[in-house]
Amino acid sequence: MNLTFWEVAEATKATNNWKQWEDFDLTGIEFDSRLITQGNLFVPLKGENDGHSFIKNAMERGLGAAFWSALEVPPSQLPILQVTDTLKAMQDLAVYYLQKMKPTVIAITGSNGKTTTKDMTEAVLAQQFKTYKTQGNYNNDIGLPYTILHMPDETEKLILEMGMDHANEIDFLSKLSQPDVAAITMIGEAHIENLGSRAGIAKAKMEIVTGLSDEGLLLIPAEESLLVPLTKGLPQTIKTFGFEQADCQAEIIEAQKEQTTFKIKGSTRIFTIPVPGKYNVGNALIAISIGQWLKIPEEKIQNGLADFELTKNRTEWLKTSTGIEILSDVYNANPTAMNLVLDSFSQMSTQGKRVAVLGDMLELGPDSASMHGSVSEHLNPDEISEVILYGSEMKTLYQILKEKYSEKQLYYFNKEEKDKLINTLKKLLEPADMVVLKASNGMGLKDVVAELLES
Repeated sequence: MNLTFWEVAEATKATNNWKQWEDFDLTGIEFDSRLITQGNLFVPLKGENDGHSFIKNAMERGLGAAFWSALEVPPSQLPILQVTDTLKAMQDLAVYYLQKMKPTVIAITGSNGKTTTKDMTEAVLAQQFKTYKTQGNYNNDIGLPYTILHMPDETEKLILEMGMDHANEIDFLSKLSQPDVAAITMIGEAHIENLGSRAGIAKAKMEIVTGLSDEGLLLIPAEESLLVPLTKGLPQTIKTFGFEQADCQAEIIEAQKEQTTFKIKGSTRIFTIPVPGKYNVGNALIAISIGQWLKIPEEKIQNGLADFELTKNRTEWLKTSTGIEILSDVYNANPTAMNLVLDSFSQMSTQGKRVAVLGDMLELGPDSASMHGSVSEHLNPDEISEVILYGSEMKTLYQILKEKYSEKQLYYFNKEEKDKLINTLKKLLEPADMVVLKASNGMGLKDVVAELLES
């Protein structure tokens, strides 16, 4: 981190007599005392545990300085920066650091596909620039400034993922990061409980333009009618992506289990991504559009997409020692995303049978039952021969599927019966079978994936 102690004090308007300490270089910033290394700045955040109580542990690990907002007197031997709110101090410091380092900022949000799109975009831009991206899911009011303050000095293009579950959260993140390019992957139903409707979700996602440069680029899906009216009158360049009537328009050539091949309108070049599904082609179109905007040659864009590495737990193909193929997509879920995955999975070639394990989609509000039930339209016994449903919200789907599936093809387990689900799945699956697992992260289907791999 290219910052000194005095520089941080001035940027965050620290109120104590910090000039009693000689200025020195800080080596990094951490809010988890367990991650502190020599010369770091410690940010003690107040949450379930007050980070101030871990100051001794941080000191033992060699921290160089710390923000401080607790009533308790800080350690006298430690360079301290007294602030009103340690989180706000970190956010203010991130704003200062962006202004100092001046990378091009790319912001990505959406109901699904944010992380995959971030990974694809970083891989494309890295073909020509020094890049840094959000690590894991550090995409909120803590994770985003933390990401900014962790970018290497030489970073030219910074790719930031922005998450939200309430209105005004993307607005804050956009104003903080002041992006030059912004993209919305899709509008689904995630967090509809807090936002009231898909229209409410679309409005919340469009908050990404509040900090977007007037000379910047906004990318939206061409097929999403809720977004198009919200772009009227905006000063930025608006471009669409998709499969019909889009500025960046794709035609799928071949869809396989572990890769998808497609071409785009106006080009003879063939693109390949090492992930399945039409929805992932949509994510790739965002990366292509950003690459084109930044004048990266098409050949480099093609190479970046072909070799990109997906963040763990996002549409991950795994294989057991007995040959069972697992499509693990257990990090998040909403009806639109689940339906897209099932449509893709239903068409994948296999020597065995296709099996689906579907868990509750959380935070869908009062219409949760009907939304879960709507998934039935994307399940057909001729394509997916057995279905295992898990969680109280999946009961509605279970009742509907009874009309399509026999007792030997359809299973239901409540959340306390995860062990029974695992045992049933182990008995059901045979070598050469293919199984997809999809649910909200809170349902813990990653444990089921782990059990299948271990056995």
